[in-house]
Amino acid sequence: MEKLKSLVPETLKQMIAESTTDDLPSTCSSLLDFLLHFEPFQQMVNDLTDPEVALCGKNKEGALESKQKGNRCFLSGDYANALDFYTQALRVAPVDAYEQDRNLVATLYVNRASVLLKMGLVRECVRDCNRALRISSNYAKAWFRRGKANASMGKYEDAIRDLDVAKIAESSVGGKKQIESEMKIVLDQQYKAASPSTRHNQNNSNMLDEPHQMKLQCVTTPEKGKGLASMVDIPQASLVHTEDPFATIILKHCRETHCHYCLNELPADKVPCTSCSIPWYCSQKCCIEAGGEMCCDYPNNQSIHKYLPDDLQKYIVEATLIADSERDNQISEHKHECKGVPWPAVLPSEIVLAGRVLVNSTIKRGGSTDSVNLGEISDLSHHYSKMPPESKLELHIYSAVLSCCLQHCNGFEIPLNGISISQIVILISQIRVNSMTVVRMKFIDQHELVDQFGNLSSWEGGPTSNVEQVRVGQAIYTSGSLFNHSCRPNIHAYFLSRTLHIRTTEFVSAGCPLELSYGPQVGQWDCKDRIKFLEDEYSFRCQCTGCSKMNFSDLVLNAFHCVKLNCSGIVLESSVINCEKEKLKHLPNIINTDSIVSLLQAEEPNIDDINKAANDLQINSFYQLNPGYCLKCGSYRDLESSSVAANNCIRRLQNLIDSKNISGTTLLGALSSLGVLRSTLHAYNRRIAEAEDNFAQAFCLVGELQPAMEHCKASIEILEKLYNRNHIVIGYELVKLSSIQLSLRDSGAVDSIDRLYQIFSCHYGSHTDVIFPDLQFLRKEGQAYFAKYQLT
Repeated sequence: MEKLKSLVPETLKQMIAESTTDDLPSTCSSLLDFLLHFEPFQQMVNDLTDPEVALCGKNKEGALESKQKGNRCFLSGDYANALDFYTQALRVAPVDAYEQDRNLVATLYVNRASVLLKMGLVRECVRDCNRALRISSNYAKAWFRRGKANASMGKYEDAIRDLDVAKIAESSVGGKKQIESEMKIVLDQQYKAASPSTRHNQNNSNMLDEPHQMKLQCVTTPEKGKGLASMVDIPQASLVHTEDPFATIILKHCRETHCHYCLNELPADKVPCTSCSIPWYCSQKCCIEAGGEMCCDYPNNQSIHKYLPDDLQKYIVEATLIADSERDNQISEHKHECKGVPWPAVLPSEIVLAGRVLVNSTIKRGGSTDSVNLGEISDLSHHYSKMPPESKLELHIYSAVLSCCLQHCNGFEIPLNGISISQIVILISQIRVNSMTVVRMKFIDQHELVDQFGNLSSWEGGPTSNVEQVRVGQAIYTSGSLFNHSCRPNIHAYFLSRTLHIRTTEFVSAGCPLELSYGPQVGQWDCKDRIKFLEDEYSFRCQCTGCSKMNFSDLVLNAFHCVKLNCSGIVLESSVINCEKEKLKHLPNIINTDSIVSLLQAEEPNIDDINKAANDLQINSFYQLNPGYCLKCGSYRDLESSSVAANNCIRRLQNLIDSKNISGTTLLGALSSLGVLRSTLHAYNRRIAEAEDNFAQAFCLVGELQPAMEHCKASIEILEKLYNRNHIVIGYELVKLSSIQLSLRDSGAVDSIDRLYQIFSCHYGSHTDVIFPDLQFLRKEGQAYFAKYQLT
């Protein structure tokens, strides 16, 4: 891309740099004319779309090579590598390839099922057997493996049926004897267990369906344009909106770890696309949802049925049936990218997402490709005119590339001209402003947590339990994009699979705008950094209450301590003072008061009082403040040397945490650096909270849980000043604290767990246990401890 941009004529670059939306058809037409006569561009498009190249296509030879490697690993007992090789073979094996009169894909599924059974992953083993049987229902080995797996799960009736079918399908005498031997073992197990079996086709869907009856209305404000507001009073923690995406794409760094359709984490028995080697899916259902039904006719797949009694015929149908995919109005969003062409894997995620939006829009309006008509998407906002010249040029080139790639899609074409490309430029601009990042909540070190709670033992070399957000996808939600931004949001967005859920985090009165955070919030970054981020990413200057009014968090987040250690005053940098002065320019110039200064000096400032006092502050009085001077006593601190000292301390602490030579002795020595930080930075500076958290984690690593708990509490106390007591960030920190307290048998664990569940329930409601299943261990142990504590 960089080389291509550098070769665009300077006059054309200048036209694009100065272009507005009205100029786009002309600039796009001029660029297209240049590119279509430019050999390097033609070669690039050919490499991205030529089916003969098929860099991401199927390859029987490659599949057989990986299969042989998997066989060798399996025979040597290296099951982990055998699993990897069989999975890679499945990725590139053509669905119509055969080896020794057996479908290669079916063979690979059975081989992988054998590995999964050896590794104790019995449910995954059954699923792979089912996949093999959908291709070849008379595959005796698949029925045999399925029978062994069902028996190991206690599903003896299903296991017996599996082995019955396997015996009928097996042609060799030796094979039949092996099946009969296994049947005796299963019958003996069933007799000893003497418990009713569980049907094989369990419904694994335990998602909670929570109705929402809130009436929302579209409103327009001069500052933020279109937005959504409530028509009625909405209680805290109410689910106000759910929505499936118009189009979605997995982010590149998650392609090997998460399902390309539902975006959930991939299981050990992940499923490849049937037509190319790019996506992975968590199930065959997701594979069909994304790419459409498989179009392969497997010969003699039903040949076994005529030899079976009616009950076994019905059993085979049930065992090989794919769960309903509920495709009523769904669009196969990967289908147009398939057939092994590499452009979906090479182009940036947002460009591939733009292609999916185009295709979805075309299909929804009946398949017309006479022009680019985005329907409901066309109403989304964009900020093309405010983009820097480099971004405008990049959008022009990517739009031309995408348009050329889509020309080669089966059954889909759009006009290749300046008008259509200009509409794609606007579409990508809209995606940059309106798309949402789909995240998953990950419980870090969950295995250590389970072991800890299961054995009721203390930490064994594992860090504190933690919750982390993982960015997995990018999606367009047509209604969800109407929720405006605030650095102090009153709603919280989260995802179950691909579905967006939005819930209130506080009471919202009728007519009040519903606003979520597009990025860092108050307490996370200071005001100037939040404003810059939003301008760079979304091309608007934030005017929410967090950025237009003075607030305590923005003042202390990166503030310094007064040089007088017994003084609690705040020392500010010039950038913070300048940012606060900008806010005050919009406040009325009224009678002078010192109330704001006294509030800023307070040991326990009240944020609401500070915000109110800022409106009473005479502008000129704040203009007289200078960087480096304490707001309470006026003492001067050298900020340059103080910054160097603080950064050196933080670097030493981080190096210690990252090293493998942590011990109780070294940590006690490092506490002096924390003392320097406390005397240099303000007591509520976020970097002190981070240092306290690092110490908590480090003390856990060496098994000293009492100091770990104290440092964790210290970190939370600071964060409560920067956010509020019920902010989701506090909930994440309480996960760490409560897990340490449980290990110590500290009575405070019960209160910590109750509090974190209150916070999580406010943000996730009835979905809390679905999103954080590991938290059930915390609750279980907390309840057990409470019961024991009450008895004593």
